[in-house]
Amino acid sequence: MLDWIKNLNKEYPDFWKSYSSKFQKKSNRFVVISTETTGLNSSKDVILSIGAITIENNAILVGQSFEVILLQYIFLHDNGISNEFIVESKLPKLGEPEAIKAFIEFIGNAILVGHRIHFDIDMINEALYKMGCSRLKNEAIDIEIMYRKLIDNTDKQFSVDELGKILNVPRNERHSSAEDAYTIALMFLKLKSRLGINI
Repeated sequence: MLDWIKNLNKEYPDFWKSYSSKFQKKSNRFVVISTETTGLNSSKDVILSIGAITIENNAILVGQSFEVILLQYIFLHDNGISNEFIVESKLPKLGEPEAIKAFIEFIGNAILVGHRIHFDIDMINEALYKMGCSRLKNEAIDIEIMYRKLIDNTDKQFSVDELGKILNVPRNERHSSAEDAYTIALMFLKLKSRLGINI
């Protein structure tokens, strides 16, 4: 009970207040997201990069995309992981708080789309907690669950590569968060059409 009262009176950062105020109306914008992380444990691992791309009116808006590398030097150093990827990349590089803030400003109240998206959301939520914020408020759609619904199979798991072959969506050799987001966006539009989803 005391935690609930504490959260009620908590003073959130301005960017979070601005983000939270956008959910009074429903969005017709989709943002496809993909993260690259140091592992699969949301409480111990960290995000290395985030890629995102906008879909509106069944069109992928390449001009409305987001890609950033998060500077995680302390984590990488403490865990003996090479930072060559970060040093060599020409992509924008930001500290985790700045990157997460920019990402939140980019997504707004959009419906998020991804592959096993709950993991991406868990990772982002962990970063948000460290910044004194709450959980993401966006609705989320998972393309793997969409495909399972299409074939009426709730047990089998499908990787992005497997779904790409099944749906005839070629995958770029360059595996970056932004490339993955674009590939997932193509799959989402195909699945959305096949399932007859009009949102």
